[in-house]
Amino acid sequence: MKPLFALSALLLFLTIVQGKKPNVLFIVCDDLNTHLGSSGYAYTQTPNLNKLADQSLTFDRAYCQYPVCGPSRASFLSGLYPESTGVLNNTSDIRKTRPNSPSMPAFFKKHGYWTGGVGKIYHNTKTDPGEIAWHQNIRFENDELSVVAEARKKFEAEHGSVDDRKNKKAWKALRGKVGGRLTAQTPPGYGPSGLRDEQHKDGKNARQVVQWLDQRKTDEKQPFFIICGIQKPHVPFLAPDKYFKLYPPKGISYDPNPLDDLDDVPPLALVKRSVSFGFEFGKENDALRREYMQAYHACVTFIDAQIGLVLNKLKEEKLWDDTIIVFTSDHGYHLGEHYLWGKVTLFEESARVPLIMRVPGMTRPKTRSPALVELVDVFPTLAHLCDLPAPKELQGKALFEVLDKPDFAGNGSAYTVVSRGAQLGRSVRTARWRYAEWGEAREAELYDLKNDPREIHNLAKIKKHKKTLDEMRALLARRQKDAISAR
Repeated sequence: MKPLFALSALLLFLTIVQGKKPNVLFIVCDDLNTHLGSSGYAYTQTPNLNKLADQSLTFDRAYCQYPVCGPSRASFLSGLYPESTGVLNNTSDIRKTRPNSPSMPAFFKKHGYWTGGVGKIYHNTKTDPGEIAWHQNIRFENDELSVVAEARKKFEAEHGSVDDRKNKKAWKALRGKVGGRLTAQTPPGYGPSGLRDEQHKDGKNARQVVQWLDQRKTDEKQPFFIICGIQKPHVPFLAPDKYFKLYPPKGISYDPNPLDDLDDVPPLALVKRSVSFGFEFGKENDALRREYMQAYHACVTFIDAQIGLVLNKLKEEKLWDDTIIVFTSDHGYHLGEHYLWGKVTLFEESARVPLIMRVPGMTRPKTRSPALVELVDVFPTLAHLCDLPAPKELQGKALFEVLDKPDFAGNGSAYTVVSRGAQLGRSVRTARWRYAEWGEAREAELYDLKNDPREIHNLAKIKKHKKTLDEMRALLARRQKDAISAR
């Protein structure tokens, strides 16, 4: 069978000829949508990811299982759907909801890999598995902003340390004032940071991985499994000044929303976080939208530069042909589409993620796949590529056929959920359609993604689409049943 033959050849090449298992580098970004050159978006500069894509397989239709950081990461790092992990918000801990489920890094450590994690991998340190998963695990912070550092020095010269109890309240107020929109919580901060690349946490994250690779011995037999957690472009949208200069606001391009865009959308399908960004919900603000998009795109190009350091180091240390590379994001992000900002929706902008995979000896350069794949597929795929016995409870599917033959249909559908209070909104996508149900009333959405890729026209109440509606409803019910099968 051709896919299995290709897999066998890969394993033979990597495990017998080289005498060891392949290394794994897993790069996961935070809040990164598909505004990348490698994803076909022409308005951002991402030369390093473009080069990676040129030597890899790029998935054009990859989806997260829950468009919020904590639940998404708990899902793909366990290989389970959110309804099985029990993690449906940013406060739940999979170690408590499923204490016996192995995490991806713990699995690789158990099977003899050196495991290193840097940056944001799990949502926070409270939910990170710790020593059972990692040989080394590091989180950095940005250096102090220059405008804040200058103000702090003047304050301390007059009042003493900002850490003194008597000074904390006054310093907090002054810090917010001098930091201005850079440090604001609401609306989210954005703008040139005044810092160098290496002073940002993502600059530190990439340089830490470079250091690990540099420290490896030439004859190192133990393979590595490294997850590089990239924090940007999560808010605040801060990046070194030079990246902002690449995107003058007047040159920003976007498709305006139709005035009636939201008229046929169930209320539960929407979130109004745009108000916290300074927008009036349901109304366009061209100038502000351009400013935020400039900042977001500046962050994208900034992280591309940091990722380039890691990829170049792999080549420099002659690890390029020994290392499986996976690049993705925990979920997408709205930048004004449907008048929405942020995540927490089931629209394409929120649920779709970039996904690039390079498997030496298997994937072919400059290939793209239209197959529907899910982030929950990453764990079983990496386990099998490394010839390791994948845990039986994993719900994702190893992507053998797609890696070997990019035109293969893949999963046939992709399943994503998101909470609305105590209820879940559920959606399923096929090659052409997206269907969603909201709340106990099962308010529905049906979009023809072939003819309406922006999801403007909800066809759920159009009589001529009743057959499709019924078919998609039945498919969603089957996917829901499968998603809770590991409970």
